[in-house]
Order: sequence, then structure tokens, then C-alpha cells
Amino acid sequence: MKKIDWYILKSFIPPFIVAFMIAGFVLLMQTLWLYIDDIAGKGLGFFLVMELLGYKIVGLVPLAMPIAVLISSVMVMGNMAERYELSSFKSAGVPLSRIMRSLILFGAFAAWVSYFCSDYVIPKANLKFGSRMYDITKQKPALRLDAGVFNNDFQGFAIYIGEKGVDGRSIKDVLIYDHSMQNKGQFTQISAKEGEMFSSEDGSYFVMNLRQGNQYVETRPRAAVGPQRDYPFVRTSFNQWTKVFDLGEFDLNRTDEEMFKHNRSMMSISQMRAAIDSISDRITNRETTYSNYVSNYFTFLELDSSVLKTEAEDMLVDEQSPAAEMLRNEKMSKAAATNSYDPKKRRGGIPIEQIELPEGANTFLLSFKKNDRSRILNKAKSFVRSIKNRSMADRHFLGDVKESRVKFVYDMHMKYGMAVVCFIFIFIGAPMGAIVRKGGFGYPILISIIFFMLFVVLMIFFRKIAESFIIPANLAAWVPCIVMFPIGVLLTYKAMNDSKIISFDRLTNLIRRISRKREEKKKLKSLEKAA
Repeated sequence: MKKIDWYILKSFIPPFIVAFMIAGFVLLMQTLWLYIDDIAGKGLGFFLVMELLGYKIVGLVPLAMPIAVLISSVMVMGNMAERYELSSFKSAGVPLSRIMRSLILFGAFAAWVSYFCSDYVIPKANLKFGSRMYDITKQKPALRLDAGVFNNDFQGFAIYIGEKGVDGRSIKDVLIYDHSMQNKGQFTQISAKEGEMFSSEDGSYFVMNLRQGNQYVETRPRAAVGPQRDYPFVRTSFNQWTKVFDLGEFDLNRTDEEMFKHNRSMMSISQMRAAIDSISDRITNRETTYSNYVSNYFTFLELDSSVLKTEAEDMLVDEQSPAAEMLRNEKMSKAAATNSYDPKKRRGGIPIEQIELPEGANTFLLSFKKNDRSRILNKAKSFVRSIKNRSMADRHFLGDVKESRVKFVYDMHMKYGMAVVCFIFIFIGAPMGAIVRKGGFGYPILISIIFFMLFVVLMIFFRKIAESFIIPANLAAWVPCIVMFPIGVLLTYKAMNDSKIISFDRLTNLIRRISRKREEKKKLKSLEKAA
């Protein structure tokens, strides 16, 4: 590697690290606000909070990497153009493509890092983060007993403290409602004038040592022996009473991570591809099952025997339903093979050839006996109702499953797209810095935000379009890169030829020509009038 490459890299890497850290911090704070309600007040330790932040920072790498590449490339090339270093290189015969070679290699490396994180690191980090957040949301808030407020943190108990001492240990006017034996009809109330509260040395238990109080116990009414019923009530006075609470229910319980592995944000590309194939098989089986369900009402339609058993297992049917009749037909397959069953016959046993359908439905019904008309009409309505209900249920089911498949396909291709855009942004940021000729953090950040927001808007917009089944999900995932790539090619071409991004010279020349022609016409008209 030559000195020019080392020089470009030394100028590129420091602003890249700074931009990456700033972008990661901003994205982390934006994400942290979504979970602040679940984290606050749970008494989490410092290392657990750092663990959560570490998992989330890893998940933000594919989003922070492109904007860091974009900002640093604009900044480096802008500084070089502002100090006329690019002009010196070009005057020495070094083209812009040669100057950008080290940046292009770094962009390829950044794309590989983004892909590696998306496919291998982020699924595991998201799995850890999701399981920890699930445990935190299920965890009770940290124990906090305030004066003048009922506390319900302990299961089955409501504790009220009238006053708390300055030391946080002595308490007065204590009232405890014990509902732990409520299912047995026993209610307990404890009141005390004073006492103290503290935790054990190992922090496993919370102790309340009360003095000068009473305990009231009310049990379930006894069965009536005579005309009246007994309502037992026990009152006990005490000089000192101690209640020990187990603090184990406030500990963070670790949930098995296998519960969360089916979430697409926690899958690698190979796992997502397997999940997509599984979803496609579900869609195919459901469509074939519905086709068999409808075909069972119309004897001229063929059944797909490959899903007969699957359909029978998935459906709860009665003896008169078409699916049950389809199972009976499956058992009669041997008889059908020996011509003992004629599929051309209707369920009523009348061959199709012997029935001539009239023009109208009423005429068709009149062709049957009077006693059979209502039965045939009710059966036809039942068939139509069954097909309609089944079609509506399958439509909702297939809609949800297909939307889930679209999301899987889109997220899988976006893992590639977020890596490729790191490479594309090199061809946008470096030419923009050479054209604008402004260094520092001002112009580069402004330009980078414009292009990055364009990419994010395209990504969100086409994701919604894909979920609406307007375009395929794989195409929707690549459209942002397809849009950004020609922009990069155009900017690189403009920077290599030292031309402006938008040239108004042709437009101004055209306007000048039009104005000259108008002036010449006015002069001719004035000369003709004078003559």
C-alpha cells in the first residue's frame, strides 16, 4: 500500500470512529426511551444495565455503520478539497478514482462487518436482549415502603406505614392486611403503634418487628345449627410481633432463551430461509386443503389425495360434514378401483345424464317431489354457508401467514441491503465532499443526513408496500440500494470531471436566446411601422 493510501486512511479512520460513536449513541438513546418504562424502578444492577446496553449497541451496528461511512467520507474529501490537496493530486496526474481506492476498500470491509454482524452476532444479541427484557418486565418493582401509602408489592399483603423515622428503620402506626389465606375464607388484619423494619444481612429476607399492637382474624362462617349462624372472630393483643417476608419474589428469574428463537429478529439468514420455506409449505397445504374442501361439494372437481390425512387431522368435523364424507370416500378407494363406486353419480344416487337442468332455479326445484324441495333447498343453503364460512376463515389465515412470510423475506434481504449500502455510500460521500469542498462537521453532517434519511424513507416506504402485497418483498428490500446506486455513479462521474452537480448554463443560454429573438422581432416591427 502506497503513501497516498495510508494518508487517506489516517485521515478517514478518526472521523469514522467519532461519527460511528455519535450515531450509535443517538440510536441507542432513541431505542432506550422505548424501554425506559420497563426498566425504571426495578432495582436493576449496574452490570445488568450495561449488559442490556451492550446487546442493543451490537444490534445498531448495521444502522450506524452506513451513516458513519457517509459522514467520514464527505468530511475527508471535503477537507482535502478545501485545502486544495485534491487539486494538487489531479495536477500531478492522480485521478479521483485512484485517490478513492483506499476508501473503496474500507467500504467493502465495512460492508463485510455489517453483514457479519447482521447474520451471526445480532441474532444472538437480540436473543439475549429479548429474554432479559422479558425477565425484567415480569419482575416486580424494587421494594419501597413510603409513609402514608399502601404498598402491595408482597403477594397477598397490603402494608401501610403512618410515619417513618429519619433513620429509615423505625416506623409508627403500622397496618397490615393479610390476604394470603383468602381462598380458605380467612382474613387477617394487624395493627401496631410502632416498630422497626430492616433487611437480613444477606438481603434475602425483609423483617418487620412490631410492638404494642393487635391481630384480628376473621374466618369463614360456620354451618347453621339452629336459627342463627356463627361468625368466628379472633382478636389477639401482643407486645412484640415479628413478620418475615421472603425477598426471593423480587429476584430476576432467567427465562429459557428457546422461547424467543422463533422471532425473525433473532434468526440468522439460514434460519430465516428455513422459516420462509416452512411458511410457504403451510400456505400451500392450506390452499390445497381449501380446494379439497370445496371440491367435496362438487363432484366434477378432483380431490388432491396428498393432503387428505392432513385435512382430517386439522379439522374438527361431525359425521354429516363434507370432510367426514371425504374420509369415508378415502376408505372406499378399493371399491372405486373395482368399479363398485361410480363418481359420476350424485349423492342422491341419480346419474347426471338422467337430469336435465331447466333454465331457472325455481323450475329446477319444481322438478323434484314436493316433500323433497325444502330439504334440497335447506341443504343447498347449508352447503353455501359452509363454503362461505370456510373461505372467510382461510382468507384471514392466509392473509396473516402471507404477511408474516413477507416480513421474513424482507428482513432476510435487508441483511444484505444494509451491508451493500455501506459500499454505495462511499461513492456518494467522497464525490460530494470533492464537489462541495467543505470540511469539518457542518456541511458533511448536513449532506449525510439528507442522503441517509432518503435511504431510511425508501426502506420504510417499500417495506409498507411489500406488506400490502403490491410488489415482491425481495424486490422491495433492494429498491433503496437500487435508487442510491445511480446517485453514487452520477456523483462520482461529476466529481471526476470537475463539473457541477446541477448545471444551469444551458438553461440560462436558452433563456438568453429566446430574449434576443424577442428583441429582434420588436426591432423589426418598429422599423416596419417607421417605413
